[in-house]
Amino acid sequence: MRLRVIAVGTRMPSWVRSACTEYLQRLRAALPVELTEVAAAARRESDVPRAMGREGERLLAALAPRDYVVALDERGRELTTRELATWLGARMQQGEDLAFLIGGPDGLAPAVLARSNFRLALSRLTLPHALARVLLSEQLYRAHCILANHPYHRD
Repeated sequence: MRLRVIAVGTRMPSWVRSACTEYLQRLRAALPVELTEVAAAARRESDVPRAMGREGERLLAALAPRDYVVALDERGRELTTRELATWLGARMQQGEDLAFLIGGPDGLAPAVLARSNFRLALSRLTLPHALARVLLSEQLYRAHCILANHPYHRD
């Protein structure tokens, strides 16, 4: 099983890069994981759907045909950390490659949502896409720690 976080945006603040690197390196010790960045499209207020479409094409191009695709979407299903761990454990048992997709500032294109196998909401709050990277990275690490009976997570 391989886990990938594929995210729109290539110029993240240093605190985002640092936090994502920290959690993904911790997770990488137990599970093949990588972060793939795709370029954000130029935006004008009247051109948002076109920009989202371009970003969607880039996200879809980064996928492998057999990837189990998880779209991060505020309208998706909210899970507790323990539920995420159970869900991740089931995917690991099936040996599926996982691709978590994080959209740009306006979210994910309809084509990306259509390709997804699961929609995950990190929160009902609207989060900046940079912060979503950090939260997802930490929660994936935490979920794996739960599965491995590591003391990082406390109820």
